[in-house]
Amino acid sequence: MSSELKIPPSVASDNKACELIRAWAAHGGLQCSLNPGVWPADRAAIAWGILLSDVARHVADALAQTYNLDKSGTLSKIRSVFDSELDRPSAETSGKFA
Repeated sequence: MSSELKIPPSVASDNKACELIRAWAAHGGLQCSLNPGVWPADRAAIAWGILLSDVARHVADALAQTYNLDKSGTLSKIRSVFDSELDRPSAETSGKFA
């Protein structure tokens, strides 16, 4: 796949590294592959919440650098849309875990 993202260099040096999520825009929607069992059940929701917040901050930083946007304002907008999508999804989730 020519548009596959590169694996960060520091991942190769960690023998405990594991992939958690992949996401694609395909067929007009989100397609994703998840590794939901990487954390124990009693900590999974907390760990995924931290992961998603870390991703949001990385996205805000990348958008700020790429488009010269205000990082704080961009993160605020991401948070607003995130909360709105959780409350009133624009699309339902579907699929199965393989």
